[in-house]
Amino acid sequence: MGQLLDTMIPNLKYAVGLFCCALLAAACGGNDAAKKDDKALAQVYDKTLYLSELQGVVPEQSTPEDSALIISAYIQRWAYDQLLMNEAERNIPKDLNIDELVRDYRASLIRFNFEEQLIGEQLDSTVSEEESRRFYEDNKDQFQLESTIVKAVVVKLRGDAPQSEMNKLWYSRSAADQAKLREFAQQWGVLSLLDQEKWYKLEEIAAILPKGTLSSDNVGSRKEGVLSDDDFRYYFRLLESVSGKTTAPFEYAQPLAQKIILHKRKQDLLQKWKEELYQKELRRENVKILQ
Repeated sequence: MGQLLDTMIPNLKYAVGLFCCALLAAACGGNDAAKKDDKALAQVYDKTLYLSELQGVVPEQSTPEDSALIISAYIQRWAYDQLLMNEAERNIPKDLNIDELVRDYRASLIRFNFEEQLIGEQLDSTVSEEESRRFYEDNKDQFQLESTIVKAVVVKLRGDAPQSEMNKLWYSRSAADQAKLREFAQQWGVLSLLDQEKWYKLEEIAAILPKGTLSSDNVGSRKEGVLSDDDFRYYFRLLESVSGKTTAPFEYAQPLAQKIILHKRKQDLLQKWKEELYQKELRRENVKILQ
């Protein structure tokens, strides 16, 4: 491989020059000149890379230096690809039916694209809260928590943030001060989680705070705290928690319920369409069951 690339490098400047000339000729309508100047740039075994194959590789307005780098990288990638393909072809197992694999893969791609098109055109992707809740209530066994989840507010501040002002806003319950707290967190905070209705995994909150602050062992007793280390100050308040191995609250489970409902709709849509197509073509005698 190294020897092959070594033989290509001395000719690179020449190739760049030819390529630029070809671009100029094409811009001036010189198609005949471009064909005449088509040159071989690299060869790997019986495969050859020609100058004409690089049309469109170099963006317009590229400098000569950038063009040279782009062309060099393209030629090298091409050489690597050809060597890899040659090795792969030489090591194909004798019992591997490439043609059958290609046919199967092509059929899968065509079928997948058609199904996606059909789904995009016919699927109702709106899932109401009522439908989600009904599915949740009927299938609670599918929404069991693996670990504890919590509702929490957390603010991680820089060490130089005004502490007295933060304390005033943090312990205030007025709506006006809650709005000011958001502004304060934007100005001084490294991270802030202030949505009081959002559920988080306990480990997500624990990862924000100093190590050992929160765990499944103390989450029931440690509801609030203010901590600091060498660089930051941390404010946290746990509003609600649900232990693992129990049913997730609806608000936490709702996104998953919606995904399951949509997946089932997709499967039902495809199955219905296939059955209708089958029956239609059966009546037209385009489908014949011979045994």
